[in-house]
This record gives sequence, structure tokens and C-alpha cells, in this order.
Amino acid sequence: MSESVANEDKNPLHPWSGSVLPPLRVRTMGYGIIQNPLYNKGTAFSYPERDRLGLRGLLPPRRISMPLQMRQAMERMKALPTDIDRYACLTDICDTNETLFHALLVNHIEYLAPIVYTPTVGLACQQFGIRFSRPRGMYISALDRGQMHACMANWPHREVQVIVVTDGSRILGLGDLGAYGMGIPIGKLALYCAAGGIAPHRVLPVCLDVGTDNQALLHDPYYIGLVQNRLRGDAYFELVDEFLDAVRKRFPDVFVQFEDFSSDVAMDILKYYRDDLCEDSGRESVCVFNDDIQGTGAVTTAGLFSGLINRGESPENLKDQRIMICGAGSAGIGVATAILLALTKQGLSNEEAKKCFLIMDKDGALTNDRQSELNKEQRMFMRNDVPAEMDLLAAAEFFKPTILLGLSAVGGLFKEPLIRTVAKHCEKPFIFPLSNPTSSAECTAEQAYMWTDNKCIFASGSPFPPYVTPQGETKHASQCNNMFIFPGIGLAVAVCKIISVTDEMLYAAAVAVANSLTVEDRKEGRVYPQVNDIRNVSLEVACAVATVAIQSNLSKKFSEKDLPNLKKLIAGKMYNPLYVPLVHQQKNPGD
Repeated sequence: MSESVANEDKNPLHPWSGSVLPPLRVRTMGYGIIQNPLYNKGTAFSYPERDRLGLRGLLPPRRISMPLQMRQAMERMKALPTDIDRYACLTDICDTNETLFHALLVNHIEYLAPIVYTPTVGLACQQFGIRFSRPRGMYISALDRGQMHACMANWPHREVQVIVVTDGSRILGLGDLGAYGMGIPIGKLALYCAAGGIAPHRVLPVCLDVGTDNQALLHDPYYIGLVQNRLRGDAYFELVDEFLDAVRKRFPDVFVQFEDFSSDVAMDILKYYRDDLCEDSGRESVCVFNDDIQGTGAVTTAGLFSGLINRGESPENLKDQRIMICGAGSAGIGVATAILLALTKQGLSNEEAKKCFLIMDKDGALTNDRQSELNKEQRMFMRNDVPAEMDLLAAAEFFKPTILLGLSAVGGLFKEPLIRTVAKHCEKPFIFPLSNPTSSAECTAEQAYMWTDNKCIFASGSPFPPYVTPQGETKHASQCNNMFIFPGIGLAVAVCKIISVTDEMLYAAAVAVANSLTVEDRKEGRVYPQVNDIRNVSLEVACAVATVAIQSNLSKKFSEKDLPNLKKLIAGKMYNPLYVPLVHQQKNPGD
């Protein structure tokens, strides 16, 4: 059967390995095939397939290829008036034909990534209730306490490799959106599939619904979550623990990414499940990752390494910079921690590295006399040699930063006097307004370039269009996008069965991203690779992370003898959204 199927349906080749993709055996027939988005090809089913699967007469007669389907979908989307309409159109495609959806993302990633994820996903989350049509992923709530193992058993796919979970408490820069935050795991996992090559049936978006303190949502007639205030304290952490225990039992090698958890719990959860899980509990740990803390930190470090190269310096010169961070939440402290690791790797002691930072929040600098109001992670970066009650402008005059990072979620925070002050003390300063969505960006690309006389090294959390200087030079604004990091890490964990994501792996991922830029990218002033090259970047990140894991004896699957062939081994496992022939497989008795 396989040989005839290959002849009839022209099995595609795997783009990386060059091997013929085998037919997919399915247990569904007839109309059920069309209704299943994992199997549906729309009008692309061949006539031999239509006969094999009982589809003759259920589809229009003309067979239309995937390239033509993609062209039609792109024309339809570009004719729509707004990005939120395009988001809805993509959602409809994903709900009916996941292969086509992911093919669109892979082939048009630069155009579609801002629609599938930031900044459009923020508005999609705010409108989640009014737009809700069918569930995707799992909604685990406080009502499921004591039943989470049964909940996880209800998920139909057995080989889940990546889970992205949110409790909806800090969605982008929008705050507590409760169950409406489910749009974030859905969007992140679309990027895992398209950019990281994880097959769509091996990812699982999860909303951990513990209630919401957003009064508008509690009075929203279309709100889909629990209508109650958020659980706090022990009740909250017990729910998280039961959920992760159920995940661990059902999918023992899964990679769990925490997404948009509020600052008051995010670091504690990450640290506990990454480092502190009690050895006498009788449970195996789960491989966890917090993208807001670790992903943002790694991708920002990559941008600093790359920017130094653009400035004509070595990445080793990071230890000579003065870094001012505006925002001391989980993202700001996560970025500072990642950069701190890079500085210690460059030879500074921990205390010497801390002196490279000045971290500001709404109440001023993190200083020793504020110790009682700061959490443990913030206290790591306290200074005893700077005034506490400085505004940003005074702090810039005092500290003279060469790098200005915005992680405050306060739109327009970087005013002209602040940026001009930074530029006064550094010829080519780094200006990185990293908050998203766009409305929360501390400044725009145009403002940063104008107020530094077009000399700054710029990257932002949300996308900005190129800026043309009065002299006619085009400045390409790079996006400091976590998708340069997390898909590659997830790919490495999935393929190599990595036990834990360490700081050394994050550092290796940052170096891999910085080294992924082409000569042409740097000539255009880019700090990050072009988004269209994201799958190659993800592969390089995966190889870098996997190498560290193998050398640290943290891979269950590979050892050092596999290092020479590692890239080929990982690339050969990357999912590619291609239509493969379907063959019906009878159910075995007792299934």
C-alpha cells in the first residue's frame, strides 16, 4: 500500500533530511476526516485519497494545491481592514485545516507573526469572550481540584511535548485578563509549531483558571472563566502543584512553559519547580521554563551581544557597560539576572557585575534603604551608593548609562530629555523599549533615532516600521522578540528529552541568536536576525542548548557520541506543514 500511495499522492520529502515522508494512518473515515483540522486538506485531497477515505462527493471536484490555497488565504487576509480581522481569519483556518494554517505561518512568518502573537493577540485576548466559538486546548479551573489527573486523561493526544500554561494574571501589558488570557498560550504554541518545528498534535495550550480580580470581567456577560476573585496563598499554589503533578504523570518528558504569571508568583513557581522540588516528595521533577523571565532575559542578552558587534566592539565588552533598567517586575529582574550571568561568564565577580546595573521602578532606584519593600530577587540588585529618590532623568544624569532597557509596561515612559541625556554620555547608546503590546512601548523607533541623532542601537518588544532619516538612510528597527529563543529551546527539550533548562543553556541560546545574523543584516543595522529566517535560528538555538545539555549529562536521549551529528538529528525531527497521504487504519478489537 505504501508504495502505491507514494506514487498516487507524491509523498513530499522532508526539507531537512531529504527522506520521503511516510503516509499518515488515521482511524477516521468520510466526513469525520474533513471535520478534523489535523487531517483536513480542504480541496487538496487527491482522488485516490477521496476513494480510500470515503470522501468522494463530499468535496468540490477540482483539486487545488496547497500553494494555491495559501495564495487565496493571503489575498483574503490582506483585503481585510484590520489585524484583528486577520487574526479571526487565521483562527478560522486553524480550526478547519491546521496544516494549511502552519504552512501560512512558515511561509509568511514576518507578515503573520505580529497578527498571531504580539501585538494583535493582546486585543484578541481582550475580545476573547465575544469572539469565542470553540475551545482550543484545556481549561483547568479551581472547580477541577482533586480531578486534574482525570482532566489530563481527557486530552486525546498521547505524545504532548510542549505545554504553555497561563493563569491570565498578567497578560502582556494589559493586566489581569483571567480566562481571556488563553489567547496567549494558543499564540505561543502556533509559533512553537511554525518556528520551532514542534508538530501541532504535540503541543497543548492550557488556561489555569483560578478566578480574576478584574471587576469588568466579573460583570462581563460573555466571560468564559470562573466568576470569582483569584485564589491566593496556599490554595493557589496547591492548585498549581496538582496541575503539574497531573501533567508529569500523563506526559513525563513534557516541557512546561509558564506564560504571563504575575510578578508576585512567577519567580517563586519557576524556582520551586526548577530548583527546589523536594527530593523526599517521591516525585520526579518536570522540565519548566518561564518565557517572561528566562526567555526575555536570554533574547535581550543576545541583542546586547549583537549590538556590541554592530558598534564595532566585541561581545566581551558587555562587562564594560552601564545598564539602566526601567521596570523591576519579573521581566525586568529576569533580564537583569540573565545579563548578570553573562557578565560573570566574562570574568566579573558577582559583586562587580551588580555594580553594572541601576534598576528603577515607579518609586525610584532599588537601594538598600528600600530593602523591606523589595522581594528576594529585587534585593539582589540593590545599590548602597546611589540616591533612592531619583526620577529617570536624574538617574540618567547620575549613572550615565550606555544601555537603557524598558520593561515597565508604561507607554511613552522614555521622554525626549531622558534619551538625549543618555545620548549625551554615550555616542551610540542602546535604546531598548521592550514592553509590549505597542501601546505599552516606552518609546517608538522614530523617537529613539530622532533623539539620538540617528546614532542609537535600537530594538523593541513590539514591531516598528523602518525609519528613514532626513539624510535618506533607512534604519531597520529590530524586534527583541522572544520567539528567537523559546521555540529553539522547546525543540531541544523535545528532541533530546532534556531534564532541566539551566542558565548555561540560556547563555548558549543567546550566543546562538547573536551569531545568526548575516553580514547583510548587520549592514542594515539590525540587532536580531530577520524573522523570515526564524526556523534556521531556532535550529541553531536548539543545537546550542542541546550541546550544553549533553555535556552536562541532562539529556535522556543523546550522549557525547551524538554531538557530531546533532544538527542533523534535531533537524530531522522538525515538523514541516506539508500534506502527506492519508491511509485508513482499522481499529483493533478492544481499542
